[in-house]
Formats: sequence, C-alpha cells, structure tokens
Amino acid sequence: MNDNPVTGRLLLLVPTTSYRIGDFLAAAERLHVDVAVGSSQRQVLEQYSQGRTVTLNFRDLTQGVAQIKAYNADYPLSAVVGVDDETTLIAATASQALGLPHNDPASVKVSLNKYSFRTRLANSGLLAPRFSLFGVDDDPHPIAKDSFFPVVLKPLALSASRGVIRADNPNQFVSAFKRIGRILEQGDSDGEAARHILVEEYVPGDEVALEGLLNDGQLTVLALFDKPDPMEGPYFEETIYVTPSRLSGDVQEAISATATHALATMGLREGPVHMEMRINDQGVWLIEVAARSIGGFCSRALNFGTAGRLEDLILRHAMGLGVPGAAPGRPASGVMMIPIPAAGVLRRVDGMEAARALPGIDDVTISIPLGDVLIPAPEGNRYLGFIFACGDTPQEVETALRLAHGKLQLTIDGEAC
Repeated sequence: MNDNPVTGRLLLLVPTTSYRIGDFLAAAERLHVDVAVGSSQRQVLEQYSQGRTVTLNFRDLTQGVAQIKAYNADYPLSAVVGVDDETTLIAATASQALGLPHNDPASVKVSLNKYSFRTRLANSGLLAPRFSLFGVDDDPHPIAKDSFFPVVLKPLALSASRGVIRADNPNQFVSAFKRIGRILEQGDSDGEAARHILVEEYVPGDEVALEGLLNDGQLTVLALFDKPDPMEGPYFEETIYVTPSRLSGDVQEAISATATHALATMGLREGPVHMEMRINDQGVWLIEVAARSIGGFCSRALNFGTAGRLEDLILRHAMGLGVPGAAPGRPASGVMMIPIPAAGVLRRVDGMEAARALPGIDDVTISIPLGDVLIPAPEGNRYLGFIFACGDTPQEVETALRLAHGKLQLTIDGEAC
C-alpha cells in the first residue's frame, strides 16, 4: 500500500446507475489518491465538497470533454478513469485532450459497438463467427429464410447480455428480431446502435471471462474466470464466475495469446480490460472485449493480497504508481450474479442469514431494493444481487455459491420463488 499522498488529482467518471463508485473511492482512500467524481447528475453532497464533484454531459462527447478541460483548469488532473461503458470513451477522449496516458478513443469506440468489434477482428487471423448487420426496421422474415442457424441476435451497444437472444430456426429468428426492436425503442441506445441488430453465428463451448490490465500495450492477466453454468441460450444471463480457471495450462496460454492478439488488433494499450471468450475443439473464440473492468460488484470476488483489490491496481496504473505483482490473495474465489427468476415487484428476500452462514461464503448482497420492479432477461439489465465465496479449490467455491443461492427465497408480487 501507499503511505504517502499522491501528487495530482484523479477524476473518476461514474454513471449515476453504477454500482462501482464505492469500491473505487475506497481504493483511492487506501492509496491516498486525491480523487474527484464526475457524473451526469449533480451530486447530493456537491455543495459541501467544493471541487470534489463535477457534473458532466456523457452523451455529448464534445461538451463533456470541454467540461472536463474547464475543470482541469481549476483542479489540474493527473488521470481520468472511466468506470463503465458509458464513460470509457469520454475518459479516453478527455485524457487525449489533456495529454494524459490514454487509449486511442477510436479503439475504445470499437469496443463499444459489437458490429465495429466484429469488423475490426474479421481479418485478424483469430477465430470469428460469421456475422451480418441489419436495420431494425428491416423485414425479418426474408432475412430469417436466408439465414444460417443457430445464430445469436444482439443489439450493438447494450450491456449485461440485454437483448441477446439465440435463434435455432426462422420462427425464433423473427420473434427475437422483433423483441430486440422493442428493447431498442426504449431509448437506452442512440445513433447507429439504436437502428441496427447484429446477427452472428452461435459459437458452442465453455465460456470464460478474462480480467486484465494493459500497460503500454503489455497485458497482465489478473484473473481468468470459469463460467460453470452452460450458456446455451435462448438468453445469456450471467450467473457463476469462479477463479482460478480449471482449464488446462495449454488452453489458458491459448486464451492469453488470443487476448493479446485481439487487443493489439483493436489498438487498446492502457488500463483495465474485460474479455469474454468461448473455448471449443477449434480453439479460442472472442465474444466481447470491453475497455473497462468487470461490472457490477463482481470485482469484490478478487483479492490480490498486499497488492490490494482490483480497483487499487486500476488506480495505481492510472496514476503512474506502478502495479506490484498481483498474485491472488486466496487459493480460489468466485461470485454468483443472482438471476431474476420472474417479472414482478420484489416484496421479500428470505434466507439471507442462512446463506451468509454457510462455509466459504464471504457475503450475500441484494442490489435491487424491495418494492422495485424486477425485469428478467433479455429485457432486464440488472441482477438481483451478488453472492461471494472463497475456498481452497474452485469446486469448493462453486459448491458454496450454489448452496447459498439455494437458501434464498424471493417473494415477487406475493408469491415465493
């Protein structure tokens, strides 16, 4: 840990809907980093903390960067860090304007658009599914008739597997296409992303998630998570992540090589990356690359001992402090993103204490308040909560997560689930 104040201020860009601010602010405190928070809405405590918060326009890149430059004139910045997809592009663009270490904004933009991502990697030599782009107003019936199967239909920019649907035949294709169109009508995407749907070949196999940190183009793999629950569709809601991976050393080396090749092809060179891949007999297939760290509260599953938490490593890199060797602080750990079983109003959650009391369980947290409306996949973009576990082996961690989940009882609109 760092016992001396760090020169310069770090601006943390956080959407108002993000889970992440608390963990990053805690890391800044541990590192004695002078931090300010930039968000798209005025902070509740802004009047009491002059210069510690700034309201920014995340949707208008030009205006948002101008606001950051104006803030920098009063409070000189040493780093700008975007926490979620909504803020990574403005962070890179502002860093470029201020002469701070950054990713090429064009490379970040590629990572935020699934079609651009597929197009950039198409001639990279990496395994890649067939894909096509269609307008949301296109008639899906002739498209479905001429399509290959199985396929996965995706919005271009939504996160948390929202709107991602598998189709195995023309009827399912048409239904999925129309359903994604209705999701896009809700206005959470804009520009090209709001007007198009990506159709790509379904890739079978085991899925993993890689958490890494780039420093001048060099990738350090911080964690490789197995996803033991089959993710075969028709929807692709995440559940269990467990690290270290139980895949063979050869496969893990292939994953690391694929990640390095992909990141170089995309032009990403600095900061955290979160990557999703599938593994089958043909090799390693990239599903997604994000120029940010893992979402939700999932980073709490990672502990790097004396090097700190994931957020400590990200802030150390951003401030040029040097990142110490990031060996796992525990033999095995994991997280379960608690799925939403049904639509309705969340009335009660029972079994929390019983779940927390199980061996290996670190914590169980419900992130959706009682009284809120639950929206399952593929329309939903929130998880009910998170279960964290650690153990001596990945199997122990997986078992603990499943047992804890089995203790929870939900009452949704008056019925237990």
